[in-house]
Amino acid sequence: MIELKEVTTKKGLKAFVKFPFKLYKNSKYWVPPIISEELKTLDKKVNPAFNDAEARFFLAYKNNEIVGRIACIINWIEVNKQHQKKMRFGWFDVIDDVNVTKALLEKVHAIGKANNLEFIEGPVGFSNLDKVGVLTHGFDQIGSMITWHNHPYYATHFEKLEYTVAKTYSENKMEFKNIRPEHFSKIQDLIKRRYKLKALNFTKNKDIMPYTDEMFEVFSKSHATLSSFVEINNEQKAYFKKKFIGFLNPEYVKFVMDEDNKLVGFGIVTPSYAEALQKMKGKLFPFGIKHLLHAKKHAKTVTFYLIGVLPEYQNKGITAIIFNEFYKTFSKKGIELCIRGPELDDNEAIHKIWKNFKPVTHKRRCTFRKDIL
Repeated sequence: MIELKEVTTKKGLKAFVKFPFKLYKNSKYWVPPIISEELKTLDKKVNPAFNDAEARFFLAYKNNEIVGRIACIINWIEVNKQHQKKMRFGWFDVIDDVNVTKALLEKVHAIGKANNLEFIEGPVGFSNLDKVGVLTHGFDQIGSMITWHNHPYYATHFEKLEYTVAKTYSENKMEFKNIRPEHFSKIQDLIKRRYKLKALNFTKNKDIMPYTDEMFEVFSKSHATLSSFVEINNEQKAYFKKKFIGFLNPEYVKFVMDEDNKLVGFGIVTPSYAEALQKMKGKLFPFGIKHLLHAKKHAKTVTFYLIGVLPEYQNKGITAIIFNEFYKTFSKKGIELCIRGPELDDNEAIHKIWKNFKPVTHKRRCTFRKDIL
């Protein structure tokens, strides 16, 4: 018999966070989160996403053992302002038993129906800055800090329960040796002169902070037309600044400014923390910090995390300036591999940006949906 229990205590939330550690204990490809950070993300008193959203967390038990978990999420900005009557779910993990998946998703359905919502979609987080999607291809590729990894049977469970694919995403990798600077080095000089632009680079994290609010504005405006976009509030912006700035190598943050020193475009790349996180096994202390700092300075693989250009500057070659700066930095650092995070397959603009860099799609993922009847 499968029993669902709602998480209402700190002890329960910790069990919720730690369940995947058991499920993937023998996986070479799963990248564990930092337990303390994951607990903060799901804490209603800490994460400002809960100012505009609500979430309930459930654990599935079978023979008194945890066999699945799910977060049932409603983003009220999405529902009330964007008029998408969507019931979200995320943080979904389960053993290979479709009946456990069925029980978890029935709880999502019940909450959605009680709130007069029209359809379910997931796995997703609270916003575009959270992890997304069920992995459907690339199970033999190591995960990353910004993605969920899962067993192949996850998609099969959704299909058996008559969920359909909602959105599809691809992840690509590019060997740095295949990137040819002639695709952007000359044109970026012309673009700088034509639009009176300049590149801004950093050597210290504290120097990035004064620009972060403006960066989030550019991000929101550049992604607003995407099918998955949900606005984030000012408190969330402050929260993400505090959460992620420390993980950045400042040399991997590139801004493009206009003649009035206003931000028009940016690119953020992070060192790959995947192997460091695997060594840490979810714990910052006593030795986790050491692994993170080593990866921050010495990783030869990088992950493209965020890129954004103001709409009025899109299709004007701004990314050529960004890539030129990255190319110079990566050459100096001896970077060997560039990984791109999940990108919507219908985001044609982003795919055009990378077309000359010989990308190889090494992972695919999707969200699933079902109408609430």
